[in-house]
Amino acid sequence: MHFSVITLFPEMVESVVNGGVVGRASKRGLMNMTCINPRDYAEDVHRTVDDRPYGGGPGMVMRPDCLLRAIRDERNKFGDCKVIYMTPQGRPLQQSMLEGLAKVDNVILLCGRYEGIDERVITLEVDEEWSVGDYVLSGGELAAMIVIDGTTRLLPEVLGHTESAVQDSFSDGILDHPHYTRPEKIEDLEVPEVLLSGNHKLIEQWRRQQALGRTQLRRPALLQEKELSGQDKQLLDDFMKEIKTSEVKS
Repeated sequence: MHFSVITLFPEMVESVVNGGVVGRASKRGLMNMTCINPRDYAEDVHRTVDDRPYGGGPGMVMRPDCLLRAIRDERNKFGDCKVIYMTPQGRPLQQSMLEGLAKVDNVILLCGRYEGIDERVITLEVDEEWSVGDYVLSGGELAAMIVIDGTTRLLPEVLGHTESAVQDSFSDGILDHPHYTRPEKIEDLEVPEVLLSGNHKLIEQWRRQQALGRTQLRRPALLQEKELSGQDKQLLDDFMKEIKTSEVKS
């Protein structure tokens, strides 16, 4: 898989492949990334990439000419590409979007700066607009790095354990269950007894119940969008009853 990132700060984005899961995937050739600076496509001596907005107002807007040349140059290199503009106005990022992107061979991530980019670039070349949340960053670079990291870990052979990505939060539309490791007791807190039982069926059931319960407590809207099986409903009911019982005792 190849990512082309169009950014005024390539050194910032390049750090994503310097370590961790993405770094290992890059070294193994499972993904690669290039950064393209739109200044390289500016035609004036000052390499100008922004200008004042028509109609007035504060700030500057990234020019369409250099951005279009950069995008089209990448399209010519790699053929069929998906172009995604990272913007607060975009579709909120979800795990399913990353799963779909992981099936694409060539992706162009467009990072805006200043007040954003000329709308005509979006009309002419952008396939989708994505947002990483309802807040404003200085530019699209951090958002692009999130997309690269979240997508890369879904590629075949990237993670050390084939089940790791499958069992992540949101892979089934709900949050992940709690995790524990050694030592068995830390201060006054012990590992749940079921995880020490060796009974894999009970462990799996406990983890499912905890995932459902945690989702109900922290992100209930996720469960409203999901059709639960009869077994899941029972597990969730039992979980909530235990919560209410513990609250009464406390």
